[in-house]
Amino acid sequence: MWEIVQAGGWLMLPIIACSVVAAAIILERLWTLQPSRVLPKDLTAQVWKWVRNEQLDPQHIQALHQGSPLGQVLAAGLLKRQESREIVKESIEDTGRHVVHELERYLNPLGTIAAISPLLGLLGTVIGMVKVFAAITASGVGNPSVLAGGISEALITTAAGLTVAIPSLMGYRYLRGRVDGLVVRMEKEAMKFLEALSQQKGAEIVEHESSEPIKRRA
Repeated sequence: MWEIVQAGGWLMLPIIACSVVAAAIILERLWTLQPSRVLPKDLTAQVWKWVRNEQLDPQHIQALHQGSPLGQVLAAGLLKRQESREIVKESIEDTGRHVVHELERYLNPLGTIAAISPLLGLLGTVIGMVKVFAAITASGVGNPSVLAGGISEALITTAAGLTVAIPSLMGYRYLRGRVDGLVVRMEKEAMKFLEALSQQKGAEIVEHESSEPIKRRA
């Protein structure tokens, strides 16, 4: 392996560095973007149970905010639950944008690695061919060993660049699709919670208005 790296020249170093970074990003995002970590099962139902039973307190909201990305979105709505529906929705959407940004962390660098790795390989190819032509100029074509170094450098760097770029691009596309799917599911959960919160608030207003005449007659 070391002989191959040496034969590829100095451009193998950035290509290897790209491969290490890409592997680290893919593994980290696969762990972070697990549906069970982003959208814990029955979280919305549990939060609604707290609200309905009047068990909600600052400790619950703080734990909810720190527990998961969906929890952050729901906690933002709960903090504004006494306000109008528009204000609650705006708070949820604002927090949702920050959560999506966190979910997409490191994806742009991964996409950049997928784009530049074949270019690094192509650059190695060009440098290798320049060495080949320089050797031909200096000693002609009678000695194949003189040309072998440049040709091997050109082929090795090209192969290495593509070897890094292909899985990086696949990982980028897959993770991007996973983020999009999680965001759609998160939006559905947040909207269900918002509608339930609005219905409860409307029911409380109706109950309050219907009790006022009784108080006045008394």
